[in-house]
Amino acid sequence: MAVWNPDNIKDVAESIGIASLNDDVLQPLSSDIEYRVSQVLEEALKFMRHSKRMTLSTQDVAQALRVLDIEPLYGYESTRPLRYGEASIGPGQPLFYVEDEEVDFEKLINAPLPKVPREISLTAHWLAVEGVQPSIPQNPTLADSRNQELVPKGPGANPNLAAISGADNVTTKPLVKHVLSRELQLYFSSVCNAVLDENNEEYRVAALASIRTDPGLHQLIPYFVNFIAEKVTHGLKDLFVLTQTMHIASALLDNKNLFIDPYVGAIIPPVLTCLVGRHLGSSPEPLSHHPLRNIAAALLGSISKKFAKSSHTLKPRLVRTCLRHFLDPTKPLGANYGGIIGLQVIGGTEVVRAAILPNVKQYESLLREPLEDEGSPKQLEAEAVLTALIGALQLLEEDTLGGMKEMTNGNGHNGIDSPALEEKVGPLVASRVLSMGRPKFVKALLEA
Repeated sequence: MAVWNPDNIKDVAESIGIASLNDDVLQPLSSDIEYRVSQVLEEALKFMRHSKRMTLSTQDVAQALRVLDIEPLYGYESTRPLRYGEASIGPGQPLFYVEDEEVDFEKLINAPLPKVPREISLTAHWLAVEGVQPSIPQNPTLADSRNQELVPKGPGANPNLAAISGADNVTTKPLVKHVLSRELQLYFSSVCNAVLDENNEEYRVAALASIRTDPGLHQLIPYFVNFIAEKVTHGLKDLFVLTQTMHIASALLDNKNLFIDPYVGAIIPPVLTCLVGRHLGSSPEPLSHHPLRNIAAALLGSISKKFAKSSHTLKPRLVRTCLRHFLDPTKPLGANYGGIIGLQVIGGTEVVRAAILPNVKQYESLLREPLEDEGSPKQLEAEAVLTALIGALQLLEEDTLGGMKEMTNGNGHNGIDSPALEEKVGPLVASRVLSMGRPKFVKALLEA
């Protein structure tokens, strides 16, 4: 005798349009249904035991149906025990239904509202750099993964339970320290102290040579970059410290064993500070900061040549920054000098022709007053700026086709269109160019 009631089979048959079902068919169908149900329950019990649970859940039955390649049941899971109510629709015909959960409106009204979600935005960040995950707020930490395990899961989980219980406080992430070996820590401190040692040049040379050639400094790159930025930020009055930081940056870029691309954006700001900074050093000598600016310009030119292909916006941004400091009348002459030599090394002849030459005539008006102040520090700075300006313009001479013979008289201007040159670059720069006695240079300026 089958356990499954044949009357249930008749009810299902009638619901799908089969009015009369032969009694000889009911018995085999009952046996088959009983076998199928027991098969599903056995598989579901296996999932329950493997889950170390003593209560069978709907998820276990769904997994069992999936294993047996049977269409799953569709509906909603419930994380609470189901309560069934009974209703009578006639004599001997009970109807069972799932009772709805009663909600206390007073508790629901008095419960704190959930936090307003933030607007959707997209940002890019480094997920991993050379296999090491940076400790930034965007990246998950071990504490986050542990906390995530405690969050209610499943379609029936109520997201407002945390707010109702008051457990929705935002937890701050602990600071993750970069793990360095003891040897690397000692190496970093020793190299930094040696580079900043003013009394021992041999140590400084050896430390920079080690940075330039050592292949095992990958983990120390962010520390060196942070060291450079910190020393430049807090040591603007010390030319020696600024110069040594530029040497460290140059040594890092010269090391062929290091992958510097992710750190170029952090290296450029200190270099630009040493190139176009307003006041560098505390020496009374007016030109004491020019060697530092020359080192920074050479370093910036090396960066633009090495990383221009990987970052197409790098060179235009550097050119705009240097051009702004070159043409700004509120900047000191030292910053103008840095802008000129920066433009010269970043883009060469192309940038000189497009950015410097059209602005020479306008800029020379800023040099007239300092040049007329005989014997003053500003006159020396103005002379240095004018020399740098003419030096940058000389790059145009290399691109001139068809040379001319140099004039034998250095002060002669035979065959030179002086008014046209003055109109092009201004009388001050034109007089300096003509006094050099180089017709090819003049021709290059007129044809550019």
